[in-house]
Amino acid sequence: MNLYINLAEQLGARIEQGLYRPGERLPSVRALSLEHGVSLSTVQQAYRQLEDRGLATPRPKSGYFVPLTRAKPALPMVSRAAQRPVDVSQWDQVLELISLSPSRSDMIQLGRGRPDVSSPTLKPLLRSLSRLGRRQDLNSLTYGCIYGDQGLREQISRLLLDSGCQIPYQDIVITTGCHEALSAAIRATCQPGDIVAVDSPSFHGVMQALKGFGMKALELPTDPLTGISLEALELALEQWPIKAIQLTPTCNNPLGYIMPDANKRALLALAQRYDVAIIEDDVYGELAYSYPRPRSIKSYDEDGRVLLCSSFSKTLAPGLRIGWIAPGRYFDRVLHMKYMGTGTTAQLPQLALAEYLEAGHYQPHLRRMRSQYARGLEQMIDWVSRYFPPGTRVSRPQGSFMLWVELDPGFDSQRLNRELQPHKVQIAPGSIFSAAGKYRNCLRINYAAKPSAEIEQAVRRVGESVAELLAELG
Repeated sequence: MNLYINLAEQLGARIEQGLYRPGERLPSVRALSLEHGVSLSTVQQAYRQLEDRGLATPRPKSGYFVPLTRAKPALPMVSRAAQRPVDVSQWDQVLELISLSPSRSDMIQLGRGRPDVSSPTLKPLLRSLSRLGRRQDLNSLTYGCIYGDQGLREQISRLLLDSGCQIPYQDIVITTGCHEALSAAIRATCQPGDIVAVDSPSFHGVMQALKGFGMKALELPTDPLTGISLEALELALEQWPIKAIQLTPTCNNPLGYIMPDANKRALLALAQRYDVAIIEDDVYGELAYSYPRPRSIKSYDEDGRVLLCSSFSKTLAPGLRIGWIAPGRYFDRVLHMKYMGTGTTAQLPQLALAEYLEAGHYQPHLRRMRSQYARGLEQMIDWVSRYFPPGTRVSRPQGSFMLWVELDPGFDSQRLNRELQPHKVQIAPGSIFSAAGKYRNCLRINYAAKPSAEIEQAVRRVGESVAELLAELG
């Protein structure tokens, strides 16, 4: 390999890994010449290579800089959901996604909704778990309180202030992950046969909960930047006996949007006018790239109709299985649903988590992960732009670590997953994010892990497989 090509690859990798940020000045030609023991002309040729790749921009008499903006693919289309209640399907595809063991080191799992759990900021939590486990204290081995550990609920009450909520700890119930919180909220507000309005695409866990409880989903058109269409919601409320609205308005999964505050207030006004509950999933809210974090719909709630659900599964570690719900007027019903589901939640992780929060470790961890995920987003969009066919559309997440990719309307992402199995790569097919199995031409990719050559090769493989399948379509 020529010296200048080798140097361009090294410097390009540093830029793509976020070591140099947008707008930052790159090392001078002379500095690189001395560092690598090559001629000035070799460095200049390397920089020209980076220019061609869109990774460096020259400024007269100033040197080379990382571009502030780089060309990005178009946004996904606004979803056009059929505005009628439907029975939920797609369980087989969801089971295929979640049944793969996370310990399989031979599989690059781009499809699962897992955060990066390798950060050193999690070490104090591990130490708390270890220390509590070694104590001769039987408290961590008992059932505990149905409401959850009081110390943890007090810490969550303080955290909620950042989202604009003033909720006393007595109004919070600890659950076994956000999944149980959402399930309890659905069962507390609806009966079998009832209709629940959802954003589209939507979290597959909620879809499957509706299926299991014998309820129907009414998917609403959703903008990739601002969320559900309030006009479509109002029309649906007039036309159908909707019992609840379920959505993830902040750092949505899978589109990544943050619903504007004006829309959140307008949505709450619609729910009040038609007297329906709002089940708000805020599990990604703390991972918004902007600061301060956005307000929740619950922060505007004055009559207790918003059931706010969240957990530490996405901000810390899913293995903790610690979530919570602030159910407002539905408190007694939710508590009964929790008792019917899991009873009490495991004590040991609650105690360790309360200790971690009280010691002040949580906010530094959040700052670190927000920064990592924001850099990971730029890298993943760059890889998709480079390796996927022209015309590919991608979302613009404003938080979290999920990217939504939209391909040709005739594309089949379920077949793509099958084609990727021999290559030890997995994605999340778009159809599992729809009650009716829409979005087969879409897929979700996780960018939580720090960028690496291994992940880049996996994304390249996905892009190549997409191109091969599209070629078959003609």
